Amino acid sequence: DLMGTLQAACGGDLNRVKRIVKVMSLVNSTGDFTEQHLVTNGASELLGQVFGEAGVHARSAFGVAQIPLGACVEIELIAELG
Repeated sequence: DLMGTLQAACGGDLNRVKRIVKVMSLVNSTGDFTEQHLVTNGASELLGQVFGEAGVHARSAFGVAQIPLGACVEIELIAELG
């Protein structure tokens, strides 16, 4: 979904992405789960594979008690477009 949203923001052309600036991840977690960063790795790795050096980004991952609509993970992305 995130890549599709980014592609739509680029008018369908992902080559317009100059760089991925930041990724923030909210992970539906219990109080004793502390590995939210590992859950977020998949998104970071995909961005690196798709955008190469331009996909290197700042990142934060947080555990939350509940995400709307029962989602497991919510990811926010900030990208610089050209």
